[in-house]
Amino acid sequence: MSDSKNIKLKDAIAIGIGGMVGGGIFAVLGLAVSLAKGGTPVAFLVAGIIALFTAYAYAKLSLKYPDRGGTVRFINEGFGQGVFSGGVNNVLWISYIIMLSLYASAFGSYGPELFSATGDKTIDTHIYITFVVLLATVINYYSLKVVGKIESAAVFIKLIILLAFVGLGIYGLFGNVNLSQLNPSNWEAPLQLLAGGMVIFVAYEGFELIANAVPDMENPEKNIFKAYYYSVGFVVLLYILIAMITVGSLNFDAIATAKDYVLAEASKPLIGQIGFTIMTIAALISTFSAINATLYGGSRVSYELAEDDELPHEFTYQLWNKPVGLLITVTLTLLIANFVNLESISTSGSAGFLLIFTIVNFTAFKKSNSLNASKIITFLGAILCAAAFIVLIVQQFDKNRIGVLISVGIIIFCFIGEAMFKATKKSKR
Repeated sequence: MSDSKNIKLKDAIAIGIGGMVGGGIFAVLGLAVSLAKGGTPVAFLVAGIIALFTAYAYAKLSLKYPDRGGTVRFINEGFGQGVFSGGVNNVLWISYIIMLSLYASAFGSYGPELFSATGDKTIDTHIYITFVVLLATVINYYSLKVVGKIESAAVFIKLIILLAFVGLGIYGLFGNVNLSQLNPSNWEAPLQLLAGGMVIFVAYEGFELIANAVPDMENPEKNIFKAYYYSVGFVVLLYILIAMITVGSLNFDAIATAKDYVLAEASKPLIGQIGFTIMTIAALISTFSAINATLYGGSRVSYELAEDDELPHEFTYQLWNKPVGLLITVTLTLLIANFVNLESISTSGSAGFLLIFTIVNFTAFKKSNSLNASKIITFLGAILCAAAFIVLIVQQFDKNRIGVLISVGIIIFCFIGEAMFKATKKSKR
């Protein structure tokens, strides 16, 4: 049995880092600066603190319930397999689709900066979005082994490039005229900073993928906590440094102009056009690999929910030897990525995961005795996630009403849909 435990600590940390540093930072950095201005590093820190609290709950639950279902299993353990847990798990599946849309939107923003197909950036963006989603779909249908190889290579490439950006950026900050933008006088108000951190919370959500790997992890009692905390801690520090370098390198007007591809633009002051090109390539590799991996994860979630009777049994059907949920996931991703703006996508994704993490933290609090977990840490985690969710919805309501309505609409739809599905099922018995 021990032979099958082939995921070592470094592999688990790579899964966590790869899940977080997917396309998120490339997609939301410009958005974060537009919301938090000079306080962008603080916004990333606040979101990171919430992620660290939630990582504690995930570590405790992973140790008690090692399952490839991960989050789905934890929610079912906390609330049983009823309408509530079914609704939350459906929000999880839709949140995966929103993450896919976020990555595809980022790919569509960076792609035309490297090569324009039509000369019209808007049309080019839609071409790139559609192309990358369809390419990832073909690869997922062709071979899961290829998906894994792409993800492993991409994690290494994007980390090397981002760490080089940080190294050069720290050196280049000294004497930069824009360094003063980091002064507290250029920060937004505290609530706006918090809202900025919550809109870009999607950049952290990927650590939950570690939970799916726990059944195959070597020495889980020793390695689970290390895997969660090393990966989340590393990414929090990386994001703060990237935010500091970006705000300190470019003036706010330049950041606003290059909002959707700001990380590439921030590389220009460091090593010129070649820096822009290298970072654009890194963004394309990173977002493509994230789409590849999330497509697989999203279709798998819908399959497991159908097996648990939280989605119609038809979701277990196979199409070309893959769950039909893969095709549904792809179709919804193409619609959202092509017709919903980036801020609304980011808001919806963050809202979905903050709600899910509130419930996961509360599950850990409820079961703290059997988990041997701290009631204070798990309760604080639940409160922080719930408060962050409320601040996000309230603060964004005036500035991005469409994003808020989409977020709330998805959540309501998931719960009403689950209640109707359960009622229909019961009436057929």
